[in-house]
Amino acid sequence: MATRVANVLLTFVRGQRHYTKAWLKDAVRYGNVKFHPRTNNHVDPPITPSKVFMVLRVKPFKGNPYWEKNVLEELGFEEGVRDPVFVKNTPEMCALLWKVKHLIKICPLQLPEKLPEFNESTEYYVHESGKIHVTGKIDPARYEATMAYFNSVKRLKDHVIGEKLKLLWLKGYLI
Repeated sequence: MATRVANVLLTFVRGQRHYTKAWLKDAVRYGNVKFHPRTNNHVDPPITPSKVFMVLRVKPFKGNPYWEKNVLEELGFEEGVRDPVFVKNTPEMCALLWKVKHLIKICPLQLPEKLPEFNESTEYYVHESGKIHVTGKIDPARYEATMAYFNSVKRLKDHVIGEKLKLLWLKGYLI
């Protein structure tokens, strides 16, 4: 019985160290990578690489070693903030992104076909897929009304209301 268990344990392979499709002769080499196209006349489409990447953090800072936290901070991420970071597509940046590829999501930035002139009154936003959408121009009257509202003295602010209610509670007026 003991020899049977020993034989079973010895037959398991810990990892495959050889090339699994060595019997296929139609492999196309790209550096150290072998690619097996579905058809013999397969041609890759032309690729124009994006000049800027939008990088989103998908895993938290907590639980990672200090060197990965340092790379995330070097890329511009802050702990507790989930805002995207925009980086250039350079070999140095790609090397940093490769070190933390399991913690981030990388999207190439896609510009619209016809770029309008970007100035202070142009509205645009970046979709999570990396595509830039231009929505139009801001109405100056509406912009001024919005800024007047935010800078108004009469506007009730959350922290002021909280402080006033706390003082009333402590004095016993809210019972």
